[in-house]
Amino acid sequence: MNDNYAGKTTLISGGAGGIGLALAKEFGSLGMNVVIADIDMVALGTAENELKEAGLNVLACQLDVTDYQQWEQCIAAAQKEFGKLHMVVNNAGVGGIPGKIEDTDHATWRWVIDVNLMGVLYGTQAATPAIKAHGEGGWIINVASMAGMMGVPYSSAYAATKAAVVSMTESWAVELKPHNIHVSALCPAFVKTRIHESLRNKQEKYQTVPSKEKVIDKEKLKKNFNAAAALVESGISTELLAKRVVEALNSGQQYIFSHPNYRQATSYRAALIDGAFDDAQQSELVKHLIDDEIASL
Repeated sequence: MNDNYAGKTTLISGGAGGIGLALAKEFGSLGMNVVIADIDMVALGTAENELKEAGLNVLACQLDVTDYQQWEQCIAAAQKEFGKLHMVVNNAGVGGIPGKIEDTDHATWRWVIDVNLMGVLYGTQAATPAIKAHGEGGWIINVASMAGMMGVPYSSAYAATKAAVVSMTESWAVELKPHNIHVSALCPAFVKTRIHESLRNKQEKYQTVPSKEKVIDKEKLKKNFNAAAALVESGISTELLAKRVVEALNSGQQYIFSHPNYRQATSYRAALIDGAFDDAQQSELVKHLIDDEIASL
């Protein structure tokens, strides 16, 4: 067992499958108590049994991450069962529906925002007091994506929420550092999960009937989902990603990357940003600001 993790407790949203379940197994193998929370009760029961059969200390909790009260209930259950909470993994996420911006359904955007963005906010907001309370420090891991570092055409809702998760992580990392709470953004490229099937768990409140003016091309939609599925299936295993997460935590990383080959994409973005600053520095309108002290909020 690893002394950094042994005897401590992690709560993982979306813990009944995919990345969440792989992280539960990995952290459990390091001696952590594991709380898996998920909206899918059938999958949750199966995952709980699997973890128990592996000899891990596990608690299963129903959780719709868009419901703050359910977050509070899960955290209270974790504290009742294991005494303290040291880590929250904001893993639950959805992929939305790929397509052109002009074909975007507003209810779908709201669903993606509420799960991928508000779910991370709720999880962090609810867990932070519990982690602060014992004074031992801990971890907050927010599952973002490489899409949050570079944008993805035809998947703007997903990319926008993942970019927000990266930005929130950067904000909270500074805010919570004095409390010895390490905040990381996990930004993997393709991983073998069921993210392309996330419509299976779409809550009723986000179900809408398309307007008469908006005709859905079902064949085109099927083609888009098939393409997304092929990319996901080409990815790395969730088990490998889980081990990479622990490796990066041990070396103190704020950004956790799984695919070093994507560095060229972020480097291209950085070059564009540098070029834009060069342009501002040469501007007759704003170049006089170059020596101004950077304001600290």
